[in-house]
Amino acid sequence: MPDEISFPGVFVEEQGGGRTIAGVETSIAAFVGRTALGLVNEPILVTSFAGFEREFGGLSADLPLTYAVRDFFENGGSKALIVRLTRIDGRETDELDIPSYLGNEEEKAGIYALLKADIFNLLCIPPDRQAGDVPPLIYQEALSFCVAQRAMLLVDPPAEWTGTADVAVAKALAGLVGLGLSEPAGRNAAMYFPRVLEFDPMRNGETGKFAPCGVVAGIIARTDAQKGVWSAPAGIETAINGVAGLDVVLNDDQNGSLNSDGINCLRTFNGIGNVVWGARTLRGSDQIDDPYKYVSVRRLSLFIEESLQRGLQWAVFEPNNEVLWSAIRQSVNNFMTDLFLRGAFLGTAASQAFFVNCDSSTTTQTDIENGIVNILIGFAPIKPAEFVIIRLQQMVMQPD
Repeated sequence: MPDEISFPGVFVEEQGGGRTIAGVETSIAAFVGRTALGLVNEPILVTSFAGFEREFGGLSADLPLTYAVRDFFENGGSKALIVRLTRIDGRETDELDIPSYLGNEEEKAGIYALLKADIFNLLCIPPDRQAGDVPPLIYQEALSFCVAQRAMLLVDPPAEWTGTADVAVAKALAGLVGLGLSEPAGRNAAMYFPRVLEFDPMRNGETGKFAPCGVVAGIIARTDAQKGVWSAPAGIETAINGVAGLDVVLNDDQNGSLNSDGINCLRTFNGIGNVVWGARTLRGSDQIDDPYKYVSVRRLSLFIEESLQRGLQWAVFEPNNEVLWSAIRQSVNNFMTDLFLRGAFLGTAASQAFFVNCDSSTTTQTDIENGIVNILIGFAPIKPAEFVIIRLQQMVMQPD
């Protein structure tokens, strides 16, 4: 109640609403590889391709990363972290080798230079040569790093997955296992096939094949901005900008074979153009029952984890009792309710969409004595409607 009420009227009084948990950014894309200029092993944030040109020298015919960054901004990306690498043996003009990519975690070099950045959500490692590949060992190490950083790795298809559609699909289905990315950590990775065709201004407008990671990262960023991180970055609204076509044109059956193994397809449709037509992680195979089968579900989970981890730092040195537990519940409930109201979860009521438990049932006396607070959160994610079934039934008109 207000301290003093002396006349009739409506009085407004602020009440404590708990500590606010802010959602972290979701579509900062990191690009690791060679550029023409720039600091080495330092994550530099750029917010446009013009900014990239100023810091790193722009497009270069022999540096595929430069095209990937351009593709990112052309397709809706707004923030990119660039880590310029050189060979650790000092031969700057030579192609990168595996040790140059992997660097050193303690020295924060190679991919681990990203430890100097506050946050990144998507990791792109374009091949060092336009017709080359990223060695599986680099992807495997990068995937472990992404798991630790709550980020997603975008995997490009090997260059040899080409030819006629049937041949290319067969190569993809046979070669996927060799990448070593389908273990549980694969829920933090997604592959997009095939490579894209682009007119290359550095080669007099000739058409070249390019890795699609920059394109896809841009489309993910665009989808996040338009619909939210819980929305699948796929479908007829994910038009691919700046490409002349796709290296392999797939039909529905070929798309189905790849989709069932967790490989996302880029497709060309008459009247629509080139779009992303798949939304699965590398744990999205029909043979694997993984709760993080879909890119959008995994990215929503990572977003919630990172936001809560940062937003609950205030609780670290508070007394571990019911007062603290109640405050945590209120803060987390407010955060999850806001996501629910924005359409992030299934359910017509918040009670159907999520739950937050933080009390004596989750935190035992032993936990209290060890300084531990346990918070249990569950949510009902929205999953893509991959298979829309239409059933038609004829009505037989009865005679009058």
